[in-house]
Amino acid sequence: MSRETSSSRTPGRRRGGGRAARQAERLAKAVESVPYLTRKLAPTEVLSTEGLELIELNADILLETVGVDVVDFPEATEIFAAAGAEVDGSRVRFPRGMCRDLITASAPAVFTQHARNPTKSVQIGGDHTVFAPTYGPPFVRDLVGGRRYATFADFTNLVKVGQMTSALHHGGGTLCEPTDLPVNKRHLDMVYAHLRYADKPFMGSVTAPERAEDTVEMARIAFGAERLESDCVLVSLCNANSPMSWDYAMLGSAKAYAEAGQGCLITPFILAGAMAPVTIAGVATQSLAEAMAGMAFCQIVRPGAPVIFGSFASSMSMQTGAPTFGTPEAQLMLMVNAALARRLGVPFRSGGNLTSAKTADYQAAYESAITFLATIQAGVNFVLHSAGWLEGGLVMGFEKYILDADRVSMAGTYTDGVSLDDNAQAMEALTTNPPGQHFLGHPHTLANFETAFWSSAVANHDSYEQWAEEGAKDAVATASETWTSRLGEYLDPGLDDAVDEELQEWIRTRKAAVPDSDI
Repeated sequence: MSRETSSSRTPGRRRGGGRAARQAERLAKAVESVPYLTRKLAPTEVLSTEGLELIELNADILLETVGVDVVDFPEATEIFAAAGAEVDGSRVRFPRGMCRDLITASAPAVFTQHARNPTKSVQIGGDHTVFAPTYGPPFVRDLVGGRRYATFADFTNLVKVGQMTSALHHGGGTLCEPTDLPVNKRHLDMVYAHLRYADKPFMGSVTAPERAEDTVEMARIAFGAERLESDCVLVSLCNANSPMSWDYAMLGSAKAYAEAGQGCLITPFILAGAMAPVTIAGVATQSLAEAMAGMAFCQIVRPGAPVIFGSFASSMSMQTGAPTFGTPEAQLMLMVNAALARRLGVPFRSGGNLTSAKTADYQAAYESAITFLATIQAGVNFVLHSAGWLEGGLVMGFEKYILDADRVSMAGTYTDGVSLDDNAQAMEALTTNPPGQHFLGHPHTLANFETAFWSSAVANHDSYEQWAEEGAKDAVATASETWTSRLGEYLDPGLDDAVDEELQEWIRTRKAAVPDSDI
């Protein structure tokens, strides 16, 4: 696996050129990346088969007896009714096992999201893991500018930094909300930025069904209309309005994407104790029920449309009501839901580098690290919020983005597990190295030292004197230099001139058709 790291050094040897030179070397390798991870490490299981079956039964009972409310979307209730659900006004109840049967009959267990650059297409599901950056913050933060409302310039910069960040396989979606653009038109500029300034897979708009339809039309221009009939080029986030409710914006957007054969990331958004019971089993039951209702809807609309079972389940402060991250309960919720997704036979999304810290400080580091480790151990397939998350998702931090991406870059090594090939067994080294003699100069060490261990691109392991000589920078200062250097060294992937012109003309026409609006 390629990483955002330079080669290791021979122990005891001073590295030439200083830290700036080492960062330049890493930057030169930034576009070299595996498109996604294929894990060899088995996921961690925290419940027995009997325990998982009990939660599945409870979810089916919940869907049968309580059901879900479908708010302001009568067309959706008609779609559910035609498939065999019981509809009473906006309430939809499902016969026992109906949702599960619809999903298992047609939803793919693994699918490809195709990127504009075919070498960057990703496999979602199975034993694969894909990392995408944080989604949705209205604010950004960086070391120089501080915390502020996000602009389209910030959004474009984040797309470019992401293009140059090898650890992240996916471009994400709403990297930040460009608040300097009209609400009803900003999605056009964001989708264009993903298509123009990057060639990784990306996510579409879901703030209204017509904006989802706009995203599909822009993808048809960029990829070709015939391509969308056979290939998934979009995966987009549709959140349940927990508890047990789906609204027009989210379910309508899911309908637009499913009709076009594009992927829907169906995610209950739960703060335990507020939008679900406080217990892990209760959260898992409700998450499964809400997600199955949304995924089943997509399969009714178009059998075989790609879906991902998403879970965003957090604990909360019972004193203030604020979400809390890095807690043991949230990690167990994640692991249980991951197991439920595997049993359902669909890809799973959760996790990331989550924190409620305001800056990239100690709290941000420990909360993010705990969340991320559980994400990897659970075997999550699509990891949203992998990089940049601050303030419970209100802020995209540029330095936090780099620090998180550095953490993400170790995942390939971790999920590769333990090798037992001849080189890994090291028997020749063990049997030829005399007792009491260190291994530093042994041929086996010399042949392996450059790739033996994962190495951080931002952590500093130099002596105090060398660290002071090179500027006494902490990790945040190093991360600030890193993202600005990546932006400065950005490599434009290019876009066919005719396609670019058609996209821009379509956007101009679409913007001219409606007045600016803040809703």
